[in-house]
This record gives sequence, structure tokens and C-alpha cells, in this order.
Amino acid sequence: MQRRPSQRFAEDAQNHDSLFALALVYGLKADYAALIEKRNMVSLGYTRQASEFASKLLAVAPNYYDAYLATGIGKYIVGSAVAPVRWIRQIAGYTADKKKGIQELKRTAENGRFLGPFARILLAVAYLRENDRQQARLLLVGLRDEFSSNPLFSREILRIDGRQD
Repeated sequence: MQRRPSQRFAEDAQNHDSLFALALVYGLKADYAALIEKRNMVSLGYTRQASEFASKLLAVAPNYYDAYLATGIGKYIVGSAVAPVRWIRQIAGYTADKKKGIQELKRTAENGRFLGPFARILLAVAYLRENDRQQARLLLVGLRDEFSSNPLFSREILRIDGRQD
């Protein structure tokens, strides 16, 4: 899965496609480690690697908006931790900035070519965590309208409105 992008990255460390592919690979590894294997610290390491590749991509292509998803989610996750955990992670080199993470997710949500819908889903989750039901609802309505064959968005809107399906 990561052999070809790694080879291309070794040949050209500024290759946009390989940097983006590696950010995706490590992002997917992070998701799998957290959601399937329930290994959150391992997942955080993969998230950091995804963010590093995305940061390298943004350094050479600042308008590659999909890359902001990887940098934003890392900042948001670490920034959302309780203070002692957040401080330990910052000492270990992680960036903790929940507000900046949300700003970067918004950049992908608004301008991302491939990951815009996923960024909007993540933002809706973040808004719900912050008890901003109105912003979460707006994002979900847009997703429902864009992906009308997917019933999950309508179901979540009903939950926000206080009406279970």
C-alpha cells in the first residue's frame, strides 16, 4: 500500500502525489489502529506521521487543501485531550491546538478536492463535541443534500433535532 509512494518520495521528496498518498496511508493506518484495534497511542503515532507528510506537502503546495485534513485532525485530537495528557504529548513533540485544528479541517471541508466531505463529517463531530448543534446540523444538511442516497445524514439530523428515527 505504501511501497510505490515511498519509492516516489525517495526519488523526489517534493512530489505532490507521493506526499499526499503517504499522508493518506498513515491516516488510514491511524483510523484502523484506533477504530478496529483500539490502540489509541499507536493511532496517534500514525496520525503524527500523516501530519508530517501533509506538512511537507503544504510547504511545497500550500493550496493542496486536502492535506489540511491530516494536519488539522492531529492538532484537534491532541488539543482536545485533558490538560495533563495534552502537556505530555506536547513535550513528546505533538502539536496541541484545537482551534487551529478546526480551522484546518474547515479549509479541507470548504476547498478539498477529495476529502472535503470527510472533513465536513469530522467537523460535524467536532461541533457536536463542543455542543454547537446548529453548526453540526448545517454541515449534515449539506451532506444529506449532496449525498441524498445515504440515509445516515438524515438520521443524524433527526437526532440533533431531538427526534429519534
